[in-house]
Amino acid sequence: MTSLTIRPRRLRQSAAVRRLMAETRLDPAQLVLPVFVKEGIDEPRPIVSMPGVVHHSLGSLRAAAVQAAEAGLGGIMLFGIPEQRDAVGSGATDPDGILNVATRVVAEEVGEALVVQTDLCLDEFTDHGHCGVLASDGSVDNDATLERYREMAIAQADAGSALLGLSGMMDGQVAAVREALDAAGRSDVLLLGYAAKYASAFYGPFRDAVESALQGDRRTYQLDPANRREGRREAVLDIEQGADVVMVKPAMSYLDVLADVAATSPVPVWAYQVSGEYAMVEAAAANGWIDRDRAVLETITGIRRAGADAVLTYWAVEVAGWLRTR
Repeated sequence: MTSLTIRPRRLRQSAAVRRLMAETRLDPAQLVLPVFVKEGIDEPRPIVSMPGVVHHSLGSLRAAAVQAAEAGLGGIMLFGIPEQRDAVGSGATDPDGILNVATRVVAEEVGEALVVQTDLCLDEFTDHGHCGVLASDGSVDNDATLERYREMAIAQADAGSALLGLSGMMDGQVAAVREALDAAGRSDVLLLGYAAKYASAFYGPFRDAVESALQGDRRTYQLDPANRREGRREAVLDIEQGADVVMVKPAMSYLDVLADVAATSPVPVWAYQVSGEYAMVEAAAANGWIDRDRAVLETITGIRRAGADAVLTYWAVEVAGWLRTR
């Protein structure tokens, strides 16, 4: 009787074998492109802290949406940057506000090819930079904010958004928006609950991108980075309230939370590879410290491996191109 020689390396001996044996795969349809559209500009402008990412004009946004559709992406997530802001974020519900106008533009152009998505949060529209309406003591008023979210949901649905990204982290936000949409006869609109959204340092470049006016921080409503179980608990609450999809954000520092949520969620689980994660790779690659393309693919593969059904990433179009030629 001969002894068996166990050689796991046989499964890694060539590119063809490795491709056949891969446990996790990437597809363009699993990627969503976040984009920023800025009011009052007529050509795209670079965002310094996010190399390769721009503030779009309405014209360049249309072209970017077409490019995303042609790349085979699953969706495009829109963020609006208005010229004027006020305490209640009036621009968020104005039919002629930048985000609602941009949504109509994109929905008309690619609404049959991409899932058009909009960020439903007040931070881009308020002069104080918080995600909700403030009470007299300066704290965020949860219930007053929900009223604004209900109004935003109807405005965004009317503009053509197929999926609303509820990113404000207010208690009861999914239930409030679902109720408002159903009452308006818009039960067809999908809700993405940013369920496990952490108070992260990795949002810094994003706040540059949306020209945030925030003073202070959002730790009273975003999750504490020290807490793992809380992320799963928040996801369960959003699912019970009617979320069609739940989100973990950021992705790379919270892969344990992502895996927990993915292991128990009956609905799709997405993850957002946020601005700081993007900027770190770009900065390290610019200094020659890492292989940029390999690092990009490795990070997104890691997020998928942890359980994300789809990934929001600023590299979405570029990665889709690579996947099509592999």
